[in-house]
Amino acid sequence: MELNHEPVSGPVRAAATVVMLRDAPGGLEVFLIKRHGLSDVLGGAYVFPGGKVDRQDALLDMAAHLDQPPQRLHAVLGEPELDPVAAAGIYVAALREAFEETGLLYADGAHAALATQATALLREGRAFDEMLALMQLRLNASALTPWTRWITPRVPSVMNKRFDTRFFVAAVPAGQQATHDNHEATDSVWLQPRAALEQYRDRAIELAPPQIMSLAHLSHHRSVASVLEQARSRLPPVIQPEPFELDGVRVISYPGDERHPVATRAMPGPTRLHYRDRRFEPAAGFEALFD
Repeated sequence: MELNHEPVSGPVRAAATVVMLRDAPGGLEVFLIKRHGLSDVLGGAYVFPGGKVDRQDALLDMAAHLDQPPQRLHAVLGEPELDPVAAAGIYVAALREAFEETGLLYADGAHAALATQATALLREGRAFDEMLALMQLRLNASALTPWTRWITPRVPSVMNKRFDTRFFVAAVPAGQQATHDNHEATDSVWLQPRAALEQYRDRAIELAPPQIMSLAHLSHHRSVASVLEQARSRLPPVIQPEPFELDGVRVISYPGDERHPVATRAMPGPTRLHYRDRRFEPAAGFEALFD
């Protein structure tokens, strides 16, 4: 993964990500998809499903196709500067991207066969909102709980674009199987958070810093219920990494670090990552991710 050293002058794009979780015999697992190698956003890296918020997301007939009113979603998201419809549009984007990239349909009464039918409609060229109307589906926005909000710094480390991404956590819907679309994503896997980071350490997979720090955070939990309980207990922290150079090494600092303008920690684990030998890790080494 190559570092980017140039400032980005374009707009900050709204995006939404769903951190899909399940309880497994060995403990908590998270679903990761591998971005197509030619993707202009983290190509070849393993990420949580998600993507940009589209204008159409806020135009959905929310009374008909959302299980929560925009005002309620706005309050839970915790961004008073947004209007309720824009806030609800972020949830719609998260649910839409989750479905398009993994085939998981978060909707009332959804099951595997229904999800397959909905996927077929999209492949016929139907728009997401058109598919919902044809199948008379109501999306489960209540299944998503805001977790964190990541805003790419003006000088990103591994991208040439900037995003304002809301990370939601959600249990995988019962009776459905997550997969990858073989278009935007070419592989997928369920892994325990620590195992995913170990594979990154061993160069089996590529991860970007937001995924590294999020997986380190999730490694402190043993169950889906534990993650959701924490997420519901507070407003999602805003994480705007601050990169700098230290003795010729790129360093990314996070809230709570002495070099970061926000003094209060936003998450457990290290407050900075160093880029060495084409890997991001804490100064004290890999194990410090789990402090």
